[in-house]
Amino acid sequence: MMTSNNDYCVILAGGKGRRLWPCSRESYPKQFIDFFGTGKTQLQQTYERMTKFMNPDHVLVNTNIEYADLVRQQLPDLAENNLMAEPIHRNTAPSVAWVAHRVAHRNPYANLVVVPSDQVILDAEQFERDLKEGLEFVANNNCLLTMGVKPTRPEPGYGYIQLGDYSHFDDIFKVQSFIEKPDREFAKAFMESGEWFWNTGIFLSNVHYLGICLYKFLPSVLRNLDKVNPDFTEEEESEYVKEHFPSYPNISIDYGVLEKSENVYVKKCTFGWADVGTWHGIYEAMQKSDDDNVVINSDVLLEDCHNNVIKMPSGKLAVLNGLDGYIVAEKDNVLLVCKKEDSSALVKKYVNEVLIKKGEGYV
Repeated sequence: MMTSNNDYCVILAGGKGRRLWPCSRESYPKQFIDFFGTGKTQLQQTYERMTKFMNPDHVLVNTNIEYADLVRQQLPDLAENNLMAEPIHRNTAPSVAWVAHRVAHRNPYANLVVVPSDQVILDAEQFERDLKEGLEFVANNNCLLTMGVKPTRPEPGYGYIQLGDYSHFDDIFKVQSFIEKPDREFAKAFMESGEWFWNTGIFLSNVHYLGICLYKFLPSVLRNLDKVNPDFTEEEESEYVKEHFPSYPNISIDYGVLEKSENVYVKKCTFGWADVGTWHGIYEAMQKSDDDNVVINSDVLLEDCHNNVIKMPSGKLAVLNGLDGYIVAEKDNVLLVCKKEDSSALVKKYVNEVLIKKGEGYV
């Protein structure tokens, strides 16, 4: 069953994917890779998940101009004006501002789902139910609604949302506070308290209220277009954005808008979720072998190896002995072997070092 004709979605697919280096490269980031050998990329899976219950003409993709051709190749059914390619890399707040402006121009009564392109959703039917209930809520309430899932482990790499007062609708609560990437002890306390949920990065709002929030916290780039040319075409809007997008700050929608707004709610969701943006996140989310190794679509021979995550290219065999708690990942001209613990910081450090010492061809 489709959602209301007022319901729209944007898939955010502009990230560089550096946290999964070297398998995710700046020229070909993780959202465009069939990372798990399923036959479909993460972008394709996200698009299919959304178009199962939403009008495909209402599903937009926001990316960087560098990746526009990749999007077109992987999503040939995507309507031409539903691909929004930004001229330079910025964080998610400017991306959402542009999408909200375009959707509001098409339909001032629209409700918008913002969803990242690089997540694992375990129960697609429950995901659909949770989003439909969330869309109903934002259609009738001027608010921002985040999708939260109950923590299954004390994960320091995720954002957390504290539940506040009950809204008296479904499993929706006022947000008490946001905490981004706490240390492990705090994450353990959050999980045990029962009042903190993981922030999935999926959020919803009606575009009227979202526009108010964005105008409050971001420069009025697109409002100026409305004043100068209220009858703009979407092609003219794209040209205007191309010229003025650099004036937006490099800021996330979570930090730039959600954490600063007053009417922010969270829905307790049960669709099963994992962020696969980091090696550690993949290790925690994936099914383990008897020795607690995660082998991702790779040919391996392991002896006395435990707690590792391994990703090799097709046609390569990895023979490993005595490794405990490592990432082993190879792609093209780079082999990465490093400790899994605190891998996000390590990978970021190595990417920066390699970029300086060896050049862009290795990043």
